[in-house]
Amino acid sequence: MFAVIKTGGKQYRVAANDVITIATLEGEPGTAVTFDQVLMVTNDSGTQVGLPLVEGATVTGEVVEHTRGAKVIAFKKRRRQNSRRKRGHRQDYTVVRITDILGLGEKPKKAAAKKKTTQAAADDAAPATAE
Repeated sequence: MFAVIKTGGKQYRVAANDVITIATLEGEPGTAVTFDQVLMVTNDSGTQVGLPLVEGATVTGEVVEHTRGAKVIAFKKRRRQNSRRKRGHRQDYTVVRITDILGLGEKPKKAAAKKKTTQAAADDAAPATAE
């Protein structure tokens, strides 16, 4: 099963457990992300192609990390004019792991339910003190 999603002005072919690098998204690592702009979904029952989007289809993922791309140097020189300009640029990216692809009318799996962080689990396990 795979899908084609659109984010950041680009299109990506994704399947479950794929790790993709996309334009920067907000959210801390471990945060769930939902992509609503699904252009195509392929599963056991066939292929659904949107016009332009597949209605009701979503792709969920999890932010793995925020990273930066390689440095791109823009160097301009005008010969015999003693004119030079050097600029550098690094693009910001977000690494996302695709967790689930939901077609028309599909429900999310229970395994993809919200996970507790270790601190939240420790707070829940600690006995409440009355002050």
